[in-house]
Amino acid sequence: MKKIVVLGAGLVGKEIAKDLSGHYHVTAVDRSREALAAAFKGFAVETLQADCTDMNAVKKTIEPFDLVVGALPGWLGKRAFQAVIEAKKDVVDIAFFPEDPFDLDELAKKNDVTAIMDFGVAPGMSNIFAGHHQKHMQKLHRLEILVGGLPTVREFPFEYKAVFSPADVIEEYTRPARYIEGGREIVRPALTDPELLHFDGIGTLESFNTDGLRSLATTITCENMKEKTLRYPGHIRLMQALRDTGFFDKTPIEIGGAMISPLEFTSRIMFPVWKLRPEEEEFTVMRVEIEGDNRDGRREKVTYNLLDRFDTTNKVTSMARTTGYTATAAVRLLADGLYSRKGVLPPEFVAEDDRAFAFVLAHLKERNIHFHKTVEQM
Repeated sequence: MKKIVVLGAGLVGKEIAKDLSGHYHVTAVDRSREALAAAFKGFAVETLQADCTDMNAVKKTIEPFDLVVGALPGWLGKRAFQAVIEAKKDVVDIAFFPEDPFDLDELAKKNDVTAIMDFGVAPGMSNIFAGHHQKHMQKLHRLEILVGGLPTVREFPFEYKAVFSPADVIEEYTRPARYIEGGREIVRPALTDPELLHFDGIGTLESFNTDGLRSLATTITCENMKEKTLRYPGHIRLMQALRDTGFFDKTPIEIGGAMISPLEFTSRIMFPVWKLRPEEEEFTVMRVEIEGDNRDGRREKVTYNLLDRFDTTNKVTSMARTTGYTATAAVRLLADGLYSRKGVLPPEFVAEDDRAFAFVLAHLKERNIHFHKTVEQM
């Protein structure tokens, strides 16, 4: 039985470990003894306390394992990703770190490592659809990704809850957003270009620019591409007010003789407000539209819609399900010898393999996560 280690036992990491435990020998690693003690009752998951901010400790921890899953915060993600590659271990990572991952591609190939990155829901499934249709269409004209994770019950003032680090969420509101327009890269501030859009089963949501294209901006050839985040109407103005008055700044300021980062302070304040309460219901909504010329040269629009809700039976958040189970599909591809390309690989590269594409969708369907596909001739 393959031995797999999951770095990070947060809301998503713990569900990854649980899902894999039915097929492999799984160990979950976290620096919080309390998180480990509470996470895996009733599951065949071993636990190990370790400091994943120490890359020497990371390398030592992963040494006995066949495959590594990275489920660490974004600010730590690339360092751990690199440490795993240096240790010559295959890895599936969902840290969504902001740095360029492709500068590690040659190292991964040299070390004979398959290093799959960003394999969640978005980035992740959005990339998978883009990569699959780039292969099967003559030309792509437009790619639009709309995605958000939201609480079912709206509570004043933010009407939002985070299932991962508030600092990572805030990063979406501060990092300039890249998109492709007319074949050229355009950079706009985050939270710009708001639109009100209707989604069946939910109602009206607002969309805004975030830097969600990530690897797609360079790996997919398409005239027009963008990703926008979805929130309940009104959220943009609140975040703009906080951002523009400095609450999201990273540069420390002096307060009472102490140097404090406004972002760190805001994250500490936000966490209790944004943290999902146990069994609090939420949902993930996603729409991916791909317009292009099909193999017959006719223009068509392919749309994938997802509306996934909190699992009331197993008490698992939708964001943990949609992100975590997509990652476990990639783990199974590697662990079971179904995929073996070497290097740093975003999901769109994996989706070029038709068998891998079908496997991921089937894996998610088994877990009651359904992407509904429609095709419209234009």
